[in-house]
Amino acid sequence: MRIDVVTDTYEPDINGVALTLGRLVGGLRMRGHLVHVMRASERNGSFDPGETAMPSLPLPMYHEVKIGLPSADRFRARWMKKRPDVVYVATESPMGASAVKAARTLEVPVVMGFHTNFHQYMKDYHFSRLETAAVNYLRKLHNRAGMTVVPTEEMRRTLEGMGFERLSVMGRGVDAVLFNPARRDASLRQSWGVWRDEVVFGVVGRLAREKNLVTALGLYTRLQREFPDCGMKMVVVGDGPMMNSLRSEFPDAVFCGMRRGEDLARHYAAMDVLLFASETETFGNVLLEGMASGLATVSYRYAASADVVLDGINGLQAEKGDEEGFYSAMRRLLEDGEMIRRLGKQARRTVNSRTWDSIHDRFEELLASVAREENGTGCARPPRDAVLECRTVFLSDLHLGTKDCKADECRKFLKHVRAGKIVLVGDIVDAWALSRGSRWRGGETGLQRAASRWRRRHTRFVRTLLKKMEQEDVEVLYLRGNHDDILEKFLPFHLGGLKIAREYVHQAADGRRYLCVHGDGFDAISTNHRWLAMLGSLGYDVLLMVNRFYNKYRAWRGREYYSVSRAIKGRVKSAVNFIGKYEEQLQRLAVKRQCDGIIAGHVHHPADTMVGKVRYLNCGDWVETMSAVLEYGDGRMETVLYKDFMKRLAYGKCGTMEDAETSPGTGDS
Repeated sequence: MRIDVVTDTYEPDINGVALTLGRLVGGLRMRGHLVHVMRASERNGSFDPGETAMPSLPLPMYHEVKIGLPSADRFRARWMKKRPDVVYVATESPMGASAVKAARTLEVPVVMGFHTNFHQYMKDYHFSRLETAAVNYLRKLHNRAGMTVVPTEEMRRTLEGMGFERLSVMGRGVDAVLFNPARRDASLRQSWGVWRDEVVFGVVGRLAREKNLVTALGLYTRLQREFPDCGMKMVVVGDGPMMNSLRSEFPDAVFCGMRRGEDLARHYAAMDVLLFASETETFGNVLLEGMASGLATVSYRYAASADVVLDGINGLQAEKGDEEGFYSAMRRLLEDGEMIRRLGKQARRTVNSRTWDSIHDRFEELLASVAREENGTGCARPPRDAVLECRTVFLSDLHLGTKDCKADECRKFLKHVRAGKIVLVGDIVDAWALSRGSRWRGGETGLQRAASRWRRRHTRFVRTLLKKMEQEDVEVLYLRGNHDDILEKFLPFHLGGLKIAREYVHQAADGRRYLCVHGDGFDAISTNHRWLAMLGSLGYDVLLMVNRFYNKYRAWRGREYYSVSRAIKGRVKSAVNFIGKYEEQLQRLAVKRQCDGIIAGHVHHPADTMVGKVRYLNCGDWVETMSAVLEYGDGRMETVLYKDFMKRLAYGKCGTMEDAETSPGTGDS
């Protein structure tokens, strides 16, 4: 899958969200997914090929934290050029909100993560009155996503009670190889001033108000005062806005600053007891890291503690807000060294099974499920080896040589189809456009003018077709259209697996006969007034150009794609009447040739309908509608749209009888 991650914080930032996202992104990339991270940064430009720096501002009074600014235009520009299968929005900042809006506008599936209890931070920063407004904002934003991922079952129940919808639980993992009791370092304990039998209490994390550090350190000071003869030490690992105030208020504690990687693992292992007093965590990765390091833990029964800690078995707990219970647990451990060792060993056993590999599997599953469910509105990305087996493919009106030709989409369509025959029902190469060239320049030859219109994607399509002829032994039948009428002088033509003809009678697997013809012979203008037809072709090109610019403007304004040309053709009475008469004339021809049905193109209008007793199928085009006609092995015929085909293929259901019966109608819609 192609996955874009939007976040305010990412590695090398040191916090739980950044470290978790680093693990998740790394796991997805190891599984072969294309993951791009769009992160807040004060700098412009990219960090590496897999990251894009987005505009941001540092949070007032908390400069370590960056808040992403609204960037809907930048998101839309990227996703229109490189459409992801799913977007994961990790943070709810203005940048995250604009990402959700842009993705919804472009009909890109969105998954959000609930990594931080922002609404609970309000009281810690003296904004208690805004807590309700914060909850309303978060609920509205998350409910716009296809799914919100939460770390614990308790968090899911809490958010459901607040009106949040479509919640799924995905826990957190821990690197039990990195965080290991074997990393215990006696020299490090000595540098803290710790004697052999002293109990080292530790606090790890960002030094901020919401972490409830004053409570943990205050209870330690009380313990120290009440038991002056018991050897103990407090070690604080981390950095943040409260560093200076905590140093001055608790001078006896050892402040180690920020630690990373193996150095952080050494500091964990050198402790005896981890104090986890936070009451605002969504999870709390430090608790798992401490348990993996073989530490006895004291925590409130909340977040990660409620998920993994069993009181008295692999750690000690107190009810949320119960400071006396928290203090009692600290005192029990101070008085019982054997309990510290027993709880630490069991804690290590508990988290050994919580590997990041299992979390990556779960995350991949959740993203894929939303991408499959919602990509019906866009073009889903099926597995590379997904192939639809069929008997015949009918394509019409590619108009290779024009700017609006969807050659890449048609090429992808053919890559996921395995057929014995491909019938090209006219106007595959637009000789009219090639003869005009991109612009008038005196002295140019016809070949030079043609080269100015031919694109690399057109060549790639031709190569794909040739590979199918060579490697899969596919027979290709090319029927002349009006835009490629230059082929008339070469008819009939037969070279290997390639045939060029005016028309063709196709014998289906069920015995029915279908007349295949482009259909321009029933257009009086194309037949009798070629100059007028070419003038109309120029007018259509202008209309498509207007359509391109108009939809760029609509995308900039956050609106969905709108086909101007199709709307005009649908409203113009003469065009509607022409299509009706066109079908009737083709029906008469099929009856005359003793055929059961007719397969045509020319009008750029996919259809599957009965005209009298004759079945009328139109391939549509690969300029706007992107459609084709497929014949299956049992003789069934079906008109399919590219986006519907890709969605069904992504589900693994394409080509079955049930799909044909339940597929969206493309006839006259």
